[in-house]
Amino acid sequence: MSVTLSEQDKLTLRLAAWGAVSLMSAAGAAGSAHKVGVEGSVALTSATGLVGHVLAKAPKGVKYGRTVAELADQVLPALTAAMSLLKQQDPAEADNFRGTVVVAVEAAARTHQGEPGPTMAEMARKITEALDAA
Repeated sequence: MSVTLSEQDKLTLRLAAWGAVSLMSAAGAAGSAHKVGVEGSVALTSATGLVGHVLAKAPKGVKYGRTVAELADQVLPALTAAMSLLKQQDPAEADNFRGTVVVAVEAAARTHQGEPGPTMAEMARKITEALDAA
């Protein structure tokens, strides 16, 4: 099956995935935001398939907002939209996208010693819920 994504579709995927890493970074403990962002970014840029080609570049010119709430207002719906559009075109790529974002979230959460704190765990839950809402 050949998948054709418009530039807007690609932007939605990038906004969703890179935004999920930004949400995890914002939910991290003070001083760890950079490490969380790096670990999540490595996971995204390690993706393969169509998703890997799209996520190889972070979205440019996107204004995520000034608060975590404003960021979440953009990213969580974008995660659901990305899953919906991929499921319509290629369910295997939808699974690839979901897996890639989950790995990025888990990589970001593992930057802490032991279990992630309750804030990061809750953000990871919200991201996963948005992925599964499609």
